[in-house]
Amino acid sequence: MHSDHREYWKFTSRSRLEKSVNSLLGIIEGITMDGVINSSEITFLNIWIDEHTDVRDCHPYNELIPVVQDALADSVLTPDECDDILWLCERLRSTNYYDKITADLQRLHAVLGGIIADGKITETELRGLSSWLQEHEHLKTCWPYDEVDSLITVVMRDHKISEQEHEMLKSFFSEFVDLMDDRTITNPAVSEDMNIVGLCAVCPEIEFQGSKFCFTGASSRYTRASLATTVEDLGGKVASSVTKSINYLVIGADGNPCWAYACYGRKVEKAVALRKSGVRVLIVHENDFHDAVADEG
Repeated sequence: MHSDHREYWKFTSRSRLEKSVNSLLGIIEGITMDGVINSSEITFLNIWIDEHTDVRDCHPYNELIPVVQDALADSVLTPDECDDILWLCERLRSTNYYDKITADLQRLHAVLGGIIADGKITETELRGLSSWLQEHEHLKTCWPYDEVDSLITVVMRDHKISEQEHEMLKSFFSEFVDLMDDRTITNPAVSEDMNIVGLCAVCPEIEFQGSKFCFTGASSRYTRASLATTVEDLGGKVASSVTKSINYLVIGADGNPCWAYACYGRKVEKAVALRKSGVRVLIVHENDFHDAVADEG
């Protein structure tokens, strides 16, 4: 801990405790997702220990850290040792300070960090991550659940990860490696020569009554005016710009699951920034919007 922060320890120790336990839980889940634990992943787990050296004599770290260190003593982490650590983390986890959603989002961040710890993302890990997401659907609408869910759906459509897709996944997942940092994503998960994927929610639940919609991109089927009329007829409202008050940003892209970043820069960037800050604005594809309209009859 930096010396400048010590005087504030009494105000943050409880939150730091719960976040660090959630992170350890997620790391173990992430590095074991493919059934193989390599030296890079062991190193990543040791980083967690190093970050808690200053509190190793405080409860409950004085119980937790020795268990982790003993498990890593031979530089091998067996399934039984993983289970022991997971069991202890679950006993130490608390939702007194953080609600369940916040705690599980911290856990998701660490899962992503654990997966990318060895610099390689495999199909097995993505399938395991998809299963994890299905078991934690209460995180839907929260950053980065929808983005991760959508990325997996797009990448695994052909049941393999291409070189370009792997680089995109690495770029996205790597932003979650800093365990105790409060940041989430600071840059778009694309480089200048990539397309954006993984932005739109998968099978989103869209409610029209009382909701506010914003549209970006050209629709392949309707004019912007007719889209606005449809929303208003179903009890919703339409906004011309992305603000904290909107519930949905609808992207029109002729049914294409990928969009060139330059085409949708401003509104998409604002919506992503709002999601990062905790605003539950959903980014949805035009096709899902039309499906929701049809469901309304």
